[in-house]
Amino acid sequence: MKSYSPLIYMEGVTRVFSSGEVEARVLAGINLEIHPGEYVSIIGPSGCGKSTLLAIMGLMDSPTEGIYCFDGKPASSLKASDRARIRNHDIGFVFQNFNLIGDLNVFENVEQPLAYQKIKSARRKEMVSEALARVGMTDQARRLPSQLSGGQQQRVAVARALVGKPRILLADEPTGNLDSTNGYAIMEMLRELHQTGATICMVTHDPRFVHMADRLVHMFDGRLVESDENRLAAL
Repeated sequence: MKSYSPLIYMEGVTRVFSSGEVEARVLAGINLEIHPGEYVSIIGPSGCGKSTLLAIMGLMDSPTEGIYCFDGKPASSLKASDRARIRNHDIGFVFQNFNLIGDLNVFENVEQPLAYQKIKSARRKEMVSEALARVGMTDQARRLPSQLSGGQQQRVAVARALVGKPRILLADEPTGNLDSTNGYAIMEMLRELHQTGATICMVTHDPRFVHMADRLVHMFDGRLVESDENRLAAL
């Protein structure tokens, strides 16, 4: 259910990368709102700026021009420590390449974000166990990432993103390195998480999965070119 105040607010967001005398305009005048409880899918071809857009949403990058507010706070006014705190507490990230730590087991990988939140050990164990149960990975808690399939590793990555109960989950091509069976399983899991209240923004170039979101936003050459509201009702 959409609330009135947006969690993500972008107005005229532009991102230009410079190398010597060469400039590349990756984002050009992005206007976008994402409200608590929404599931938004941003689709577009490779190289159109989707990952850069997600990096700005996740406070890992900053716009060259324009306004970006997270939960009403202008990102330009945030100190580095504030940005790090919001990333750790309020934003969960799921990446195409899983980004698990190879010498930590599943439980330890999921627990890692909680280490920065000064949560007591007993409570951390409860939170990790709950997150693993939500993604169906309880039985794999002591395995290393190398002992898991790609689909299992992505489930662990989702559990790690969710363990701190973030305000929003940002997923960057979460099925990009998975076969179709595991891809559908991960997308079904994200849909179930959304149905329990999670706010999700996913970027993808794969049209097979976009119908699972509430809202579909098309992106091309650094611009948002179309937004489809309430698409599920029309399918």
